[in-house]
Amino acid sequence: MGDIETRGSKNTILPAIAAALLTEEPVILENVPGISDVAVMVDIIKKLGATVLWEKSQHRLTIEAKELKNADIDENLARKFRGSVLFAGALLGRFRKVTFPYPGGDVIGARPLTTHLAALESLGVRIQDNGRVALDGANLAGGVVLMEEPSVTATENTILAAVLAPGKTEIRLAACEPHVQEIVRMLQKMGARVQWKNFGSLEIEGVSILRGVRYRINPDELEISSFAALAAATKSEITIRGIAAEYLDAVFLQLNKMGVAFKLYDDVLAILKPKKQYQGFRVQSGLYPKLVTDHLPPFAALATQANGPSLIHEWMYEGRLRYVEELQKMGADAKILDPHRALINGPTPLHGSRIASVDIRTGMTLVIAALIAEGETVISGVDHIDRGYEKLDERLCALGASIERVA
Repeated sequence: MGDIETRGSKNTILPAIAAALLTEEPVILENVPGISDVAVMVDIIKKLGATVLWEKSQHRLTIEAKELKNADIDENLARKFRGSVLFAGALLGRFRKVTFPYPGGDVIGARPLTTHLAALESLGVRIQDNGRVALDGANLAGGVVLMEEPSVTATENTILAAVLAPGKTEIRLAACEPHVQEIVRMLQKMGARVQWKNFGSLEIEGVSILRGVRYRINPDELEISSFAALAAATKSEITIRGIAAEYLDAVFLQLNKMGVAFKLYDDVLAILKPKKQYQGFRVQSGLYPKLVTDHLPPFAALATQANGPSLIHEWMYEGRLRYVEELQKMGADAKILDPHRALINGPTPLHGSRIASVDIRTGMTLVIAALIAEGETVISGVDHIDRGYEKLDERLCALGASIERVA
């Protein structure tokens, strides 16, 4: 029982840092999560020549990119996570050229850059790939971009490249996730002429210069849903503060489907003690406003405590279901039906075990499972958790959890 405050969105802060490179004026970002992915982004822009002040206790990041030195992204840093690819669009807009390695990131399945590169080619960008990707934007100009898939990062990259490109750009079949909407709002405040024509369609009129901005990062809807699943699974009363309810309709629907008791008021989501047995469910990840792929894993941990079968269909990534193997080690009645579907039967008591986190959301899922398991659980690979959740162990200990970081 207790309160927990939501941190800023990981998926918004990363493109927001990239967007800060589009202006020479200071950009002040507030509600910045203290996660390791932000630290890597900061290291990258410092190497590019930006001046950065990160006030971690204030959750504030000030960036001044007036003296950027180059558009060559550090290979060792970029390979640490996929978000580094967002600098491609921003540096194209600023310098009309950029070189970068293929980015790293979570091992959840194939995530090629095909959609990114095809979109940028539609804006006149020439591409060379010799191990490192070199983009030549000497002829960067507005155009019609038909996204091969509604990729979030490809949509963001195209927006970042287009806002300083001459002429009009139309992005069709664009991703519409909350962080895409937030980056559009941030760029509008910087003076970009970008607007939604309708759902999935953006229109951009290129401008010659952008100004600085003070922008507050929206609450992380993935953290909110994770905490909601955690509270329900542990049968705890937890009040999650600082939420943005407008992005959480699919989460509320999922909680209702399972019979999770909760109250919603202002910017607060209160998970209540259960009044009845949670119910198994069928869920398929989808495109926003449905539950997206990152929402599903924590609900899988909750499914082990629900009555009856739960079918989880992860349509996007063929490697995402590896967390099911870790839940099996803890006694979950679960099996992987194929690379995209898993079946979990409950309720089933879990027991402590040695398990491994292989990506950010698996890490959170295993923490939830460990909190409801009998005995001690040892989780390796916690660096993945640190990439997406600020001081998760400390924040959960404040709620009464018993967690010790041993390495």
